[in-house]
Amino acid sequence: MNASVEELLALADDRLVLGHRLSEWCGHAPILEEDIALSNVGLDLLGQATRFLELAGEREGRGRSADQLAFLRDPTEFRNCLLVEQPNGDFARTIARQVLFDAAALPELERLARGGDAELAALAAQAAKESRYHARHTRDWFVRLGDGSEESHRRMQAALDFLWPFTAELYAGRGELRAELETLAAQATLELPGDPDFPASGGRRGTHSEHLDHLLSEMQCVARAHPGAQW
Repeated sequence: MNASVEELLALADDRLVLGHRLSEWCGHAPILEEDIALSNVGLDLLGQATRFLELAGEREGRGRSADQLAFLRDPTEFRNCLLVEQPNGDFARTIARQVLFDAAALPELERLARGGDAELAALAAQAAKESRYHARHTRDWFVRLGDGSEESHRRMQAALDFLWPFTAELYAGRGELRAELETLAAQATLELPGDPDFPASGGRRGTHSEHLDHLLSEMQCVARAHPGAQW
């Protein structure tokens, strides 16, 4: 059975929004090598988003291109999870956000790559190959910062505590993800938070935080200012 347009938009929007967030680090990362690394991860995610949006546009049948879906939808039409729209914060928060996203996204891509939707399976297989490198890179930083200095440990634990409620949309019913992250957190001498009292959800239904409004106003401003322009 082929994936629905809504499912494809969720895959695309997660990566479009997260890729944009990572692009905000360009020129601002703590070291030059990481400036380049985060930019590359962001470019990979934007490439994945483009391919998922193209397939969504084809299946929607309304003649909308990937660019139109990216730049001409309102926030309520986006289907990304709330985790990816959270601001970068400090470097620890960016790393924690990426680790938490990859923990759910990579297994999902691997599952889709084995699925019966041939077009989506091919896209997911390519995305999974890229995402394995992303996960390895950010998990290394997660452990280095968590098990580093007193200050880096404090910042990483604070980032984990802050972001954990936003994982509800990605981790619901997936207890194996928590077990995997507990192992990683132990390596980083960090404590995985318990179940949040007020888990954040709604992104998949188009209910977002004000952070997405601000992000889209920046990301879409040129396309909306020059409708119909060809780039």
